[in-house]
Amino acid sequence: MSDNVLKVEHVTMQFGGVVAVDDLNLEVNRGEIVSLIGPNGAGKTTAFNVITGVYPPTNGAVSFEGKKIVENHPRGKMKKLYTGEHAGDYMKTLMPTPDKITKLGIARTFQNIRLFKSQTVFENILIAEHVRRTSNLFTATLHLNGAEEKAMRDEADRLLGILGLNDVRDELATSLPYGKQRRLEIARALATKPSLLLLDEPAAGMNPQETVELTDFIGQIRDDFNLTIFMIEHHMDLVMEISERIYVLDFGRLISHGTPEVVQNDPKVISAYLGVQEDE
Repeated sequence: MSDNVLKVEHVTMQFGGVVAVDDLNLEVNRGEIVSLIGPNGAGKTTAFNVITGVYPPTNGAVSFEGKKIVENHPRGKMKKLYTGEHAGDYMKTLMPTPDKITKLGIARTFQNIRLFKSQTVFENILIAEHVRRTSNLFTATLHLNGAEEKAMRDEADRLLGILGLNDVRDELATSLPYGKQRRLEIARALATKPSLLLLDEPAAGMNPQETVELTDFIGQIRDDFNLTIFMIEHHMDLVMEISERIYVLDFGRLISHGTPEVVQNDPKVISAYLGVQEDE
Protein backbone atom coordinates (compact mmCIF):
# COMPACT_ATOMS: atom_id res chain seq x y z
CA MET A 1 0.00 0.00 0.00
CA SER A 2 1.27 3.46 -0.89
CA ASP A 3 2.50 5.77 1.87
CA ASN A 4 0.53 8.56 0.18
CA VAL A 5 -2.98 8.83 1.66
CA LEU A 6 -4.24 12.11 0.16
CA LYS A 7 -3.12 13.85 -3.00
CA VAL A 8 -4.62 17.09 -4.31
CA GLU A 9 -3.58 17.92 -7.88
CA HIS A 10 -4.14 21.29 -9.55
CA VAL A 11 -7.45 21.84 -7.74
CA THR A 12 -9.21 25.10 -8.55
CA MET A 13 -12.55 26.12 -7.02
CA GLN A 14 -14.24 29.11 -8.58
CA PHE A 15 -17.50 30.72 -7.54
CA GLY A 16 -18.56 33.01 -10.36
CA GLY A 17 -15.71 35.48 -10.74
CA VAL A 18 -14.15 34.58 -7.37
CA VAL A 19 -11.35 32.01 -7.32
CA ALA A 20 -11.39 30.59 -3.79
CA VAL A 21 -8.73 27.93 -4.43
CA ASP A 22 -6.24 28.42 -7.26
CA ASP A 23 -4.27 25.45 -8.67
CA LEU A 24 -3.68 23.78 -5.30
CA ASN A 25 -1.23 20.87 -5.06
CA LEU A 26 -0.53 19.03 -1.80
CA GLU A 27 0.10 15.58 -0.37
CA VAL A 28 -0.51 13.98 3.02
CA ASN A 29 1.36 10.76 3.82
CA ARG A 30 0.33 7.87 6.03
CA GLY A 31 0.55 8.56 9.76
CA GLU A 32 1.37 12.26 9.38
CA ILE A 33 -0.22 15.24 11.06
CA VAL A 34 -0.22 17.95 8.39
CA SER A 35 -1.66 21.45 8.80
CA LEU A 36 -3.16 23.87 6.30
CA ILE A 37 -2.87 27.47 7.48
CA GLY A 38 -3.46 30.96 6.12
CA PRO A 39 -5.34 34.18 6.81
CA ASN A 40 -9.14 34.27 6.91
CA GLY A 41 -10.55 33.90 3.41
CA ALA A 42 -7.44 32.12 2.13
CA GLY A 43 -9.49 29.15 0.83
CA LYS A 44 -8.68 26.58 3.51
CA THR A 45 -12.21 25.38 4.27
CA THR A 46 -13.07 25.47 0.57
CA ALA A 47 -10.20 23.04 -0.03
CA PHE A 48 -11.62 20.76 2.67
CA ASN A 49 -15.07 21.02 1.07
CA VAL A 50 -13.69 19.85 -2.27
CA ILE A 51 -11.86 16.92 -0.66
CA THR A 52 -14.98 15.81 1.23
CA GLY A 53 -17.43 16.15 -1.66
CA VAL A 54 -19.27 19.30 -0.62
CA TYR A 55 -18.16 21.11 -3.80
CA PRO A 56 -17.18 19.59 -7.15
CA PRO A 57 -13.95 21.34 -8.18
CA THR A 58 -13.86 23.66 -11.15
CA ASN A 59 -10.66 21.92 -12.15
CA GLY A 60 -8.24 19.35 -10.79
CA ALA A 61 -8.32 16.00 -9.02
CA VAL A 62 -8.24 14.46 -5.56
CA SER A 63 -6.81 11.00 -4.89
CA PHE A 64 -7.23 8.92 -1.73
CA GLU A 65 -5.19 5.81 -0.97
CA GLY A 66 -3.77 5.93 -4.50
CA LYS A 67 -7.18 6.02 -6.23
CA LYS A 68 -8.68 9.08 -7.86
CA ILE A 69 -11.95 9.92 -6.09
CA VAL A 70 -12.71 13.31 -7.63
CA GLU A 71 -11.73 14.63 -11.04
CA ASN A 72 -12.75 17.51 -13.21
CA HIS A 73 -11.28 19.37 -16.16
CA PRO A 74 -11.69 22.99 -17.31
CA ARG A 75 -14.58 22.06 -19.58
CA GLY A 76 -16.18 20.27 -16.65
CA LYS A 77 -18.19 17.53 -18.33
CA MET A 78 -17.90 14.76 -15.72
CA LYS A 79 -16.44 14.01 -12.32
CA LYS A 80 -15.61 10.47 -11.19
CA LEU A 81 -16.03 8.91 -7.76
CA TYR A 82 -14.34 5.67 -6.80
CA THR A 83 -16.91 3.86 -4.66
CA GLY A 84 -14.59 1.32 -3.12
CA GLU A 85 -17.46 -1.18 -2.93
CA HIS A 86 -16.17 -3.26 -5.83
CA ALA A 87 -12.51 -3.45 -6.83
CA GLY A 88 -11.85 -1.48 -9.99
CA ASP A 89 -15.40 -0.17 -10.20
CA TYR A 90 -15.93 3.53 -10.91
CA MET A 91 -19.26 5.27 -10.50
CA LYS A 92 -19.69 8.32 -12.66
CA THR A 93 -21.52 11.16 -10.99
CA LEU A 94 -21.87 14.91 -11.40
CA MET A 95 -20.75 15.39 -7.81
CA PRO A 96 -19.17 13.07 -5.22
CA THR A 97 -21.46 13.18 -2.20
CA PRO A 98 -20.06 13.52 1.34
CA ASP A 99 -21.56 10.19 2.48
CA LYS A 100 -19.70 8.32 -0.26
CA ILE A 101 -16.48 10.13 0.62
CA THR A 102 -17.03 9.15 4.26
CA LYS A 103 -17.52 5.49 3.32
CA LEU A 104 -14.17 5.57 1.55
CA GLY A 105 -12.50 6.41 4.88
CA ILE A 106 -12.35 10.22 5.04
CA ALA A 107 -14.05 11.90 8.02
CA ARG A 108 -14.10 15.53 9.04
CA THR A 109 -15.13 18.03 11.69
CA PHE A 110 -16.27 21.60 11.14
CA GLN A 111 -15.12 25.03 12.29
CA ASN A 112 -18.61 25.67 13.67
CA ILE A 113 -19.58 22.64 15.75
CA ARG A 114 -22.34 20.66 14.04
CA LEU A 115 -23.54 18.16 16.61
CA PHE A 116 -27.07 16.78 16.60
CA LYS A 117 -28.39 19.21 19.18
CA SER A 118 -31.48 17.32 20.32
CA GLN A 119 -29.59 14.03 20.69
CA THR A 120 -27.53 12.69 23.57
CA VAL A 121 -23.78 12.18 23.45
CA PHE A 122 -24.30 8.44 22.95
CA GLU A 123 -26.87 8.99 20.19
CA ASN A 124 -24.51 11.34 18.31
CA ILE A 125 -21.93 8.53 18.16
CA LEU A 126 -24.50 5.87 17.24
CA ILE A 127 -25.90 7.93 14.35
CA ALA A 128 -22.42 8.33 12.88
CA GLU A 129 -21.83 4.57 13.01
CA HIS A 130 -24.78 3.95 10.70
CA VAL A 131 -22.68 5.01 7.71
CA ARG A 132 -21.04 1.56 8.05
CA ARG A 133 -24.20 -0.48 8.61
CA THR A 134 -24.87 -3.49 6.36
CA SER A 135 -28.57 -3.87 7.14
CA ASN A 136 -31.25 -2.49 4.82
CA LEU A 137 -34.93 -1.59 5.03
CA PHE A 138 -35.97 -5.22 4.54
CA THR A 139 -33.80 -6.68 7.31
CA ALA A 140 -34.63 -3.80 9.65
CA THR A 141 -38.38 -4.24 9.08
CA LEU A 142 -38.11 -7.94 9.92
CA HIS A 143 -35.87 -7.17 12.92
CA LEU A 144 -33.03 -9.21 11.46
CA ASN A 145 -30.43 -6.58 12.27
CA GLY A 146 -30.35 -7.03 16.05
CA ALA A 147 -26.80 -8.37 16.20
CA GLU A 148 -25.45 -5.50 14.12
CA GLU A 149 -27.31 -2.89 16.18
CA LYS A 150 -25.94 -4.39 19.42
CA ALA A 151 -22.41 -4.36 18.01
CA MET A 152 -22.82 -0.69 17.04
CA ARG A 153 -24.07 0.23 20.51
CA ASP A 154 -21.16 -1.62 22.11
CA GLU A 155 -18.73 0.18 19.80
CA ALA A 156 -20.28 3.56 20.67
CA ASP A 157 -19.76 2.84 24.38
CA ARG A 158 -16.19 1.74 23.70
CA LEU A 159 -15.45 5.00 21.87
CA LEU A 160 -16.94 7.07 24.67
CA GLY A 161 -14.72 5.27 27.15
CA ILE A 162 -11.55 5.76 25.10
CA LEU A 163 -12.26 9.47 24.55
CA GLY A 164 -13.23 10.20 28.15
CA LEU A 165 -16.90 10.93 27.51
CA ASN A 166 -18.53 8.07 29.43
CA ASP A 167 -19.51 10.35 32.29
CA VAL A 168 -21.68 12.47 29.97
CA ARG A 169 -23.02 9.56 27.89
CA ASP A 170 -26.71 10.39 28.39
CA GLU A 171 -26.49 14.17 28.42
CA LEU A 172 -27.66 16.30 25.51
CA ALA A 173 -24.72 17.17 23.27
CA THR A 174 -25.34 20.91 23.58
CA SER A 175 -25.24 20.77 27.40
CA LEU A 176 -21.54 19.90 27.36
CA PRO A 177 -18.78 22.43 27.99
CA TYR A 178 -17.29 23.75 24.77
CA GLY A 179 -14.13 21.65 24.97
CA LYS A 180 -16.13 18.44 25.39
CA GLN A 181 -18.39 19.37 22.48
CA ARG A 182 -15.27 19.59 20.33
CA ARG A 183 -14.12 16.22 21.64
CA LEU A 184 -17.55 14.72 20.91
CA GLU A 185 -17.47 16.00 17.34
CA ILE A 186 -14.11 14.30 16.86
CA ALA A 187 -15.48 11.13 18.48
CA ARG A 188 -18.41 11.17 16.08
CA ALA A 189 -16.01 11.43 13.15
CA LEU A 190 -14.00 8.49 14.53
CA ALA A 191 -17.20 6.44 14.72
CA THR A 192 -17.22 6.30 10.90
CA LYS A 193 -13.90 4.36 11.07
CA PRO A 194 -11.76 6.72 8.96
CA SER A 195 -8.14 6.32 7.99
CA LEU A 196 -7.90 10.05 7.18
CA LEU A 197 -9.33 12.62 9.60
CA LEU A 198 -9.79 16.25 8.55
CA LEU A 199 -10.05 18.72 11.44
CA ASP A 200 -11.34 22.21 10.60
CA GLU A 201 -10.09 24.59 13.32
CA PRO A 202 -10.50 22.16 16.24
CA ALA A 203 -9.14 24.73 18.72
CA ALA A 204 -11.55 27.50 17.68
CA GLY A 205 -13.19 29.03 20.74
CA MET A 206 -11.07 27.10 23.23
CA ASN A 207 -9.30 28.65 26.18
CA PRO A 208 -5.51 28.15 26.58
CA GLN A 209 -5.86 25.11 28.86
CA GLU A 210 -8.35 23.42 26.51
CA THR A 211 -5.98 24.08 23.59
CA VAL A 212 -3.10 22.39 25.45
CA GLU A 213 -5.34 19.40 26.18
CA LEU A 214 -6.45 19.28 22.54
CA THR A 215 -2.84 19.17 21.35
CA ASP A 216 -2.21 16.05 23.43
CA PHE A 217 -5.58 14.61 22.40
CA ILE A 218 -4.88 14.90 18.67
CA GLY A 219 -1.57 13.11 19.04
CA GLN A 220 -3.25 10.43 21.15
CA ILE A 221 -6.01 9.64 18.66
CA ARG A 222 -3.52 9.60 15.77
CA ASP A 223 -1.64 6.82 17.54
CA ASP A 224 -4.59 4.97 19.12
CA PHE A 225 -6.69 4.87 15.92
CA ASN A 226 -3.83 4.57 13.41
CA LEU A 227 -4.91 7.80 11.70
CA THR A 228 -3.53 10.27 9.24
CA ILE A 229 -4.61 13.80 10.20
CA PHE A 230 -4.99 16.87 7.97
CA MET A 231 -5.86 19.98 9.96
CA ILE A 232 -6.84 23.61 9.46
CA GLU A 233 -5.87 25.71 12.45
CA HIS A 234 -5.19 29.35 13.43
CA HIS A 235 -3.55 28.67 16.79
CA MET A 236 0.09 28.75 15.81
CA ASP A 237 1.41 27.22 19.04
CA LEU A 238 -0.70 24.12 18.41
CA VAL A 239 0.23 24.00 14.70
CA MET A 240 3.96 24.36 15.28
CA GLU A 241 4.04 21.82 18.09
CA ILE A 242 2.06 19.02 16.50
CA SER A 243 2.53 19.32 12.70
CA GLU A 244 5.15 17.39 10.79
CA ARG A 245 4.56 19.51 7.70
CA ILE A 246 2.60 22.68 6.98
CA TYR A 247 1.01 24.11 3.83
CA VAL A 248 0.24 27.83 3.69
CA LEU A 249 -2.52 29.37 1.55
CA ASP A 250 -3.02 33.05 0.77
CA PHE A 251 -5.82 34.25 -1.53
CA GLY A 252 -6.35 30.66 -2.64
CA ARG A 253 -2.76 30.05 -3.71
CA LEU A 254 -0.10 27.95 -2.03
CA ILE A 255 2.70 30.28 -0.92
CA SER A 256 4.79 28.00 1.30
CA HIS A 257 5.25 24.38 2.33
CA GLY A 258 7.63 22.58 4.65
CA THR A 259 8.45 21.76 8.24
CA PRO A 260 7.27 24.11 11.00
CA GLU A 261 10.76 25.60 11.19
CA VAL A 262 10.87 26.33 7.46
CA VAL A 263 7.37 27.80 7.31
CA GLN A 264 7.59 30.06 10.36
CA ASN A 265 10.74 31.67 8.95
CA ASP A 266 9.42 32.11 5.41
CA PRO A 267 9.13 35.86 4.59
CA LYS A 268 6.05 35.18 2.43
CA VAL A 269 4.28 33.58 5.39
CA ILE A 270 5.27 36.39 7.75
CA SER A 271 3.95 38.92 5.24
CA ALA A 272 0.66 37.06 4.74
CA TYR A 273 0.00 37.01 8.47
CA LEU A 274 1.13 40.58 9.12
CA GLY A 275 -1.57 42.32 11.15
CA VAL A 276 -3.79 39.21 11.33
CA GLN A 277 -4.74 38.20 14.85
CA GLU A 278 -4.41 34.53 15.73
CA ASP A 279 -8.02 34.13 16.86
CA GLU A 280 -9.71 35.89 13.96
